[in-house]
Amino acid sequence: MSLIAVPTTVLAETAWRERQRAHETRVRQWTDPHQDRAARGEKHPVYDFLFSYYAFRPAWLRRWHPGPDVTLAGEDAREFLRWEEYRENADGVSIDPASLPERRREFVGWLRQLLAAMQTRPAFFGCYGLHEWAMVYRQTSEETRHNAWPLRFAPAELAQIVESSAVCCSHFDAFRFFTAPARPLNRLQPTRETTPLLEQRGCLHANMDLYKWAFKLAPFTPSELIADCFELARDIREIDMRASPYDLRALGFAPIPIETASGKSEYEQHQRAFAARGEPLRARLLALCERLLA
Repeated sequence: MSLIAVPTTVLAETAWRERQRAHETRVRQWTDPHQDRAARGEKHPVYDFLFSYYAFRPAWLRRWHPGPDVTLAGEDAREFLRWEEYRENADGVSIDPASLPERRREFVGWLRQLLAAMQTRPAFFGCYGLHEWAMVYRQTSEETRHNAWPLRFAPAELAQIVESSAVCCSHFDAFRFFTAPARPLNRLQPTRETTPLLEQRGCLHANMDLYKWAFKLAPFTPSELIADCFELARDIREIDMRASPYDLRALGFAPIPIETASGKSEYEQHQRAFAARGEPLRARLLALCERLLA
């Protein structure tokens, strides 16, 4: 079997140290406030989600990896050998895609198919963020996830808004948190198994999940790509919660009133912008999958 030669970029120590420092400086603007709040025992209904649901530790987010086909020169590059995926060669130290275990290769193959299907599937922009409303539909205040924060409507009014709307969530990891009375109202009934068939580019949570896919491929993922995906997920989370039934004005988040025509229009504008921002990130993740499977 002949091997395909892949061009490798050799980075001098000054160059890769600069990238390493720039990455850490960038992500600390997100990780430091989170860790400060955690030390004080404070919860944040918007930003905690990025570190709890997406279980990638702040220390891991700060850690820099160059990605495949980059060789780190200099004696200090040997510090990367503490990760079993790295190899030393004549030019320095680099990550070896061939070290990907078979069980992870199967996941990468699945992810490649998912990302490729999403690239060709039409985006849908008509859900208007009703998933958050369906998660509190006909619940008691004790059952509500963010019960430390008020809802913008009384339960009966909230229920009427949900019941008079077209609920059409395609994202399983949102749908699974719907209340039992809300699930039959959804036009789709997504499951874990149907995710590759239903996931689509217009979905806010599908674009947030680009961050999940990026860190699940670590340490093979260039850390700049992980940070780019985190930044998108953070911006989406803000809109997601502004469009929710929660009243978070005390935290500086003005509601997007999706119960009105103007609110629906504003939400869709954000949704389209996030879909556009997600396109190049999805393409970079897909290229990484192809490289790891080559």
